[in-house]
Amino acid sequence: MDIRILPGNIANLIAAGEVVQRPASVVKELVENAVDAHATQITVSVTDAGRTLIQVTDNGCGMSPDDAVVCFERHATSKISSAEDLGSILTYGFRGEALASIAAVAEVTLRTRTADAPTGCQVVFDDSRHVSTEEIACPCGTTFAVRNLFYNVPARRKFLKSDNVELKHIIEEFTRVALIHPETGFTLTHNGKDIFVLRPAKSEKFRIRDLLGAQAVDAVVDISADTSVVGVNGYVCRPDLARKTTGNQFFFVNGRYFRSPYLHKAVMKAYEGLVADGAVPSYFIFLSTDPHSVDVNIHPTKTEIKFEDDSVIFQVLYACVKEALGRNSFGSAIDFDVKDAPEIPVFGSSFDRFHPEISIPEMGSDPDYDPFAEMHAAGQEAPAAGYAPKSPQAYAPHYGEYADAGRDEGTGKLFEDRTLPSTAVIILDGRYIVTKARSGLLMVNVSRARERILYERFLKAVSANAHVSQMPLFPVQVTVGAENRLIFEEHSELLSSLGFDISPFGTDTIVVNGVPEGYSCDQSRVEALMADVLLALDGDHSSLASKMDSAMAAKFARMGSTGSVSSSQEAQKLIDSLFSCSEPEITPGGNKTMNIILLDEIDRKFDNKQHSL
Repeated sequence: MDIRILPGNIANLIAAGEVVQRPASVVKELVENAVDAHATQITVSVTDAGRTLIQVTDNGCGMSPDDAVVCFERHATSKISSAEDLGSILTYGFRGEALASIAAVAEVTLRTRTADAPTGCQVVFDDSRHVSTEEIACPCGTTFAVRNLFYNVPARRKFLKSDNVELKHIIEEFTRVALIHPETGFTLTHNGKDIFVLRPAKSEKFRIRDLLGAQAVDAVVDISADTSVVGVNGYVCRPDLARKTTGNQFFFVNGRYFRSPYLHKAVMKAYEGLVADGAVPSYFIFLSTDPHSVDVNIHPTKTEIKFEDDSVIFQVLYACVKEALGRNSFGSAIDFDVKDAPEIPVFGSSFDRFHPEISIPEMGSDPDYDPFAEMHAAGQEAPAAGYAPKSPQAYAPHYGEYADAGRDEGTGKLFEDRTLPSTAVIILDGRYIVTKARSGLLMVNVSRARERILYERFLKAVSANAHVSQMPLFPVQVTVGAENRLIFEEHSELLSSLGFDISPFGTDTIVVNGVPEGYSCDQSRVEALMADVLLALDGDHSSLASKMDSAMAAKFARMGSTGSVSSSQEAQKLIDSLFSCSEPEITPGGNKTMNIILLDEIDRKFDNKQHSL
């Protein structure tokens, strides 16, 4: 076995596999370099979601001609000069691998000029090779133009996602840098169209508003804490506005974005009992600590860091968020049905002595009153003798044998007798429907019944390409963010086949003109529904290329299964729809939608022998 030193271009290609994963990685590295160059205005222009062109222009300090060539060498950096500097890193870049990795997988043109230089220079690199350097006229600052990304690595280029997906990742990286630097102006354009034009802002809160909309600022409360270990500032979402989407969760330490599942648990622990299951609150948390107590060099993309004492930071963060929520009176409501709740006192017999006398009105009647006298006076014909209005039971629908409806011969039945007589239904807490069956009482779980109904409607709609939707009185505008709007656009055909009528509006908003039949058209319910749809679509894009399979149909059905019934007519309609399904007894996940309490079971409840001594 012969051991050899790899050529520089091959070594750069290997390094690029870690640093440059997709176009968004290039945007991240170049924008962070622009911030490190003390730029006050940064412009990012991408074409074809970065496949064709990524151009980043800044008005920072610029580089000399010699530095402009050397910066493409591996481990070339101006950020550190000794091992001691690694313990106090406050800049984004410091390892000197980004530009070398980008130049290994793309054609790169650099134009730069310093403030004291009369002219600038242009440097061209291709496949890690220095092609040319020439003197040009250009403004003070730096412009990187990265063309034909992964042109020499076809396997990597082939596995890039669609333009909307790649652009979504670019917007995410752009947002993370722009959010923590409100003093800097940022612009992002795609195919010549502006996505963000951000002027310098007064604070992070104003930048949040510019990036994510006014509703994001209205939904948060301030947090603040200053300890000897860490300083905490930022904003956390109101518990009642937490959604199931996992977007808008941001941690920053000393101006650097990072991910931390451990600290995320600290935030979620502070929200215990205040948010619904599965809901994740938004938060924008800025930590400041001694740079010597943080290691930012544990991950190639520098999005993961290590604190010297993360358990202390966990406790500080938990207490800070908990205090902010308590200070703003976000607490759980009193539930008198929970175990060990205080009993409501019952009035004793002596209460009558202090109870004021109440006169009971006397009932009177007029035996000479003729209800048809006015009709005679007006010349109208009175009802025939013996007329009486029909009882409600006369109009009640007649239910046949549901046991055989929609079933093939020989198919096993979970419930052999489900004949529903023409009797009124009983609604329990809006969650259960009770009615009489031949052998006892039939109980239907409302949410599970809706899940089964919607599941079969969705499968039918997709297979037949049918558009079964209902229109709200007025179109509902929902602000979802620029990157999330792209997801709705990516899967517009799928959503349309399910009965959604959604159109883009601006760069960060959608307009909901219609939702599938069975969903609520209420403004708040539509907004919550769009959050659930976004969560489903953002899971696995590869499975949503053309049509939605049964697993995705079940996911959408669960979204519409929440809510309760409030009227007997609504309950009756739900039962009708359930028994018209091919498998009414179970949900797509295998849970029972209904249950029968047999007469024998009811008899045993009243069996005196059980209580005999």
